Amino acid sequence: MKRVILAAAVSVGSVVALVPPPAAAQQVVPLPLGPSGLREERSTEELAPGVTLTTIVRGHKSGDDVWTLHVRLPVSGDPGPRPDPATATAVIAPKETAEGVARQLTEAGFRPRVEAVHGPGFADVRPGPVGYTVRVGRYATEEQARQDLPALTAAGFRAGTAYTGQDGGATTGPWRVHVLTVDPRRFRGRVAASVGGPLTEMDKVSDLVRTSGAVAGVNGTYFTPQGRGGPAGVYALDGELLSEANNGRTAMILPSSGAGVRFAQVSTALTVRAGDGAARELDGVNRLPGVVNNCGGVGGDQPTERPQHDVTCTDPDELVAFTARYGATSPSGEGVEAVLDRTGRVTELRETRGTAIPAEGRTVQAVGTAADWLRAHARPGARLHLSQRVLADGRPVALSPRTSILGAGPRLVRDGRVWVNAHGDGLVHTGEDESFYYNWVLRRNPRTMAGVDARGRLLLVTADGRAAGFSEGLSVLETAQVMKALGAVQAMNLDGGGSTTLARAGGALVNRPSDATGERSVGDAILLLPR
Repeated sequence: MKRVILAAAVSVGSVVALVPPPAAAQQVVPLPLGPSGLREERSTEELAPGVTLTTIVRGHKSGDDVWTLHVRLPVSGDPGPRPDPATATAVIAPKETAEGVARQLTEAGFRPRVEAVHGPGFADVRPGPVGYTVRVGRYATEEQARQDLPALTAAGFRAGTAYTGQDGGATTGPWRVHVLTVDPRRFRGRVAASVGGPLTEMDKVSDLVRTSGAVAGVNGTYFTPQGRGGPAGVYALDGELLSEANNGRTAMILPSSGAGVRFAQVSTALTVRAGDGAARELDGVNRLPGVVNNCGGVGGDQPTERPQHDVTCTDPDELVAFTARYGATSPSGEGVEAVLDRTGRVTELRETRGTAIPAEGRTVQAVGTAADWLRAHARPGARLHLSQRVLADGRPVALSPRTSILGAGPRLVRDGRVWVNAHGDGLVHTGEDESFYYNWVLRRNPRTMAGVDARGRLLLVTADGRAAGFSEGLSVLETAQVMKALGAVQAMNLDGGGSTTLARAGGALVNRPSDATGERSVGDAILLLPR
């Protein structure tokens, strides 16, 4: 193991000595987190030929950071005599709303603070004010903050605890970042996407690493809840399209060799054609008809057809295809379902949804007006042809058994520069409530990232977060800046938060997942598999 300490004092027992960085570390770029000159330690070990794991610990807990009570605000309009706890759900609001709630808090005997929140500029978002928060109290520990919550509740307000070190503003940290670097010229294994078993089931990254014999692995894409289907966005596994795109969102095109990984804005165009010449748009693959996770669908989805992260759009008139990867049985419900053999011949047309999916065939479910189309053109004995096109930055992508595609986002680095398409990747929501943007984009959270450096090496990175005094996490801008500092010339964000996990051989956890219950089960992982 090699340890590099940048501008740091190393303590061994009671002896402290300044240690200059070794010659090999002269080109190491400190993480762009907190003020310059913070203590930063790096330890690197080789997990396999061509695979290294580097752990970076930077900074220290700031004496200026405290716990506080973050008051919930009405989404819009006059808060009234007291904000209704049922409707006061926003954590950020326009100045007038925030000041109105602050006045009510003052009248109730509290001492609130109204704090302005400013957002950075991104590729498609201008910098500037986002809104205002309202907070009460300053506490040394979260437990002390929680003791004052009942008084706010009794006075008719809603609030939660927040740690200022995770706001996204100035702090000294600390931060913990773990970097898997894969050199495809030396690594003789495979870089594999894995969903474990059926898409309707979830697995822990540590279990996937252990059972596959992987050298290491990280969590992958966004996913839907247990039992409803897998990826919430485009996902192709070894050349098979398992989930359609949230059209325009970022995706990673991942060759199994780990060489030539690229990132692009991806869309899908899916069609069903009947033997009589009739054709209809296919809305999705391996998901509930009428339910579009993260939006970005086609055919008149509401409230929007553009991507909206963590929002579920709806469409009452949809055709959705299911493959055996989904599970043994398609989801049940009202509508019509056609069962197809491997040649596309309809073997059964059912007036309800939910049936066994043929191992070498598929089913097609329809709801609303799409059910009328399926009844008319999918009678037993007829044939349905399902065609698919995957476009990356507007150009067709050939699906091959040696390539997988993982959709997530946003983009972080493009051509060696920080480049975040926050609006295009669905981080800017429709409507008046800026709470998601504040919580997900501006505040610090655990993150998982993927990138490629100038030498063609794949970088799989996790940053721990939501752990006050241990690791505060990263804002989206910091996430992009960290990837650039690590040498990425192209990079994107993967699933994060409680999903952020990195495990090494045998399933041993490298990072500290943020959920109170420990490691979370996720929809998929990226695994480094030996030959």
